[in-house]
Amino acid sequence: MNELFYIIVLPVAAGILLFLVPERAKWIKGIFALVISAASLFFAIRLFRLPAGIVTPDLLSSWFAEGSLCHQLMKGAGSFATFNIDSLSKFITLSICAFSLLVSLYSLRYITKDHQIRNYYPYLLLTAGFSAGTALTDNLLLFLFFWGILGLTLYLLIRGHDEESSDAAKKTLIMIGSSDGIMILGIGIIWKISGTLSISGLTLPTSSPLLVTAFLALLVGSFTKAGAFPLHTWLPDYAKKAPASSTAYLPASLDKLLGIYFLYRICIDMFELNQGLVFLLLLVGVLTIILGVMMALVQHNYKRLLGYHAVSQVGYMILGLGLGTPLGIAGGLFHMVNNAIYKGGLFLTAGNVEHATGKEELSDLGGLSRAMPVTFAATLVFALSISGVPPFNGFASKWLIYQGIIDFGQGAGWTNQLWWIWLGLAVLGSALTLASFLKYCSGIFLGRKQKNLDKAREVKPLMWISPAILALVCIIFGVFASSWVVPRIIMPLHGTFDYTGVWQSGTVSILIAVSILLGIIFYLIGNIKRFRTEDSFIGGETFREEMRYPVTEFYKTIGEFRFFSVLYHQAEKKWFDIYDIGRGMVLSAGKWLSRAHTGILTAYAIWLFGGLVILILILFKT
Repeated sequence: MNELFYIIVLPVAAGILLFLVPERAKWIKGIFALVISAASLFFAIRLFRLPAGIVTPDLLSSWFAEGSLCHQLMKGAGSFATFNIDSLSKFITLSICAFSLLVSLYSLRYITKDHQIRNYYPYLLLTAGFSAGTALTDNLLLFLFFWGILGLTLYLLIRGHDEESSDAAKKTLIMIGSSDGIMILGIGIIWKISGTLSISGLTLPTSSPLLVTAFLALLVGSFTKAGAFPLHTWLPDYAKKAPASSTAYLPASLDKLLGIYFLYRICIDMFELNQGLVFLLLLVGVLTIILGVMMALVQHNYKRLLGYHAVSQVGYMILGLGLGTPLGIAGGLFHMVNNAIYKGGLFLTAGNVEHATGKEELSDLGGLSRAMPVTFAATLVFALSISGVPPFNGFASKWLIYQGIIDFGQGAGWTNQLWWIWLGLAVLGSALTLASFLKYCSGIFLGRKQKNLDKAREVKPLMWISPAILALVCIIFGVFASSWVVPRIIMPLHGTFDYTGVWQSGTVSILIAVSILLGIIFYLIGNIKRFRTEDSFIGGETFREEMRYPVTEFYKTIGEFRFFSVLYHQAEKKWFDIYDIGRGMVLSAGKWLSRAHTGILTAYAIWLFGGLVILILILFKT
């Protein structure tokens, strides 16, 4: 029981305390946040000793006299403070605490004058505590409280140092806050129909319009937090303007964990989905995959490129959970964890590049592999992982989802018969992801090094330790996926299942390692002899140092295809941005209503009379 208390209260209390420490003591605040994060991780590990079940801790009511006002208040609040200690909530909490520790370590060196955010470490700890509370609570009202605070800390962890970053922060706050308001509607409907706010105590059929409305209201909150289409548009803007540590911590890791965790709760635990809603989930899943990766392909700002990939990967998780089969659910949860690992790592390594060069455009970079070998190696692992290349962890979870789709196709429903569409688009998305990361890695680390990057060097160990650890986890989770990770970690989260195909990750990893070793041997043997070397030439002309062909030029042709060029052009004009569309509608409505303010008393009297009539009609009906 103490573990549950410390995991939530300790980071929150420490974060509030750090507000009292002056900003000039940034290093002390960072060390303190690192220690608290390590303590939270320790208690998260100890949480696995507790048996599964619903827990209602005593909220200090025993400290006050029986029958006193304080005793009654604490006892009443305790009725809402119920927590669900099951395998999934324990694992999500452990992941949250682990990422908090790694980002705290990384931030010690990264958060400098160039990336300074006032009260950064207090917000970091508050995020950790409230994220753990979100994953553990079983009461929908308490869940909404924790969830809402995270939207505020997300807003506060981006610097508003210029107009563009301020707009990105405002857009994030409005979209997250609006989705939270819609969730309140869903929770109210659930309370009205079922009379309970317990997540674990709900099993609602989606057989009536009212219950479908409740499900969709909660789905909006999950999709916005995770960054799924069409509620994803805040994420690329946030990724571009926020410090890399903030993006790696929330949109890339914690928001994905919590958004998909909540999706699991509403789809698997709280509601029984009909065929129409299953189709909706699968459709949103594949659209998120394809549209996210297609937008990433044409990005030249590497942080924005990663932001669109953070959107695209959510589609695989939605696809897995939408299938509703044991294989699909396991694949979705496994991919949720894997995505947090490699996507968080990608943003941290992007922060390393930004810190070392001060550049954010792919056209301004290149040839950094020798100057930043650790960052390059970690980035390569993350890129291969997110692209689904074996034997890394991204392939293992995508393989489970692919098998889940094939298994789903054995069902008799009309949605099941479309399995070949879901599978084809999922595989296509993975291929396009690989193409996008060829652009990313070659644009930053390969090719000729520009003269203005001669001073670029590998970052200090405090900034590459965290990405190196995450890269190592990508390899371990991929190599030992079928023998250890899936049966020991993923299956306990939902349940056991049988594979429909054969995949021995250990055997494949050995074969790949042997192939690489043989390639190295043949390369060395071939270089024993001496060969004549000449200057490189292109088109019959000697290649000069000043001649350079940015990798971004090769990808411009994608946006010039007749069909794609129209879509990209409209996307640039914000035609598909739900935030921009909503803002335009509100401003238009405001202009229309402003015409009513004519300054004429008769016009105001007419408006008052009309409003009174409408109010009377409403009261009469109720």
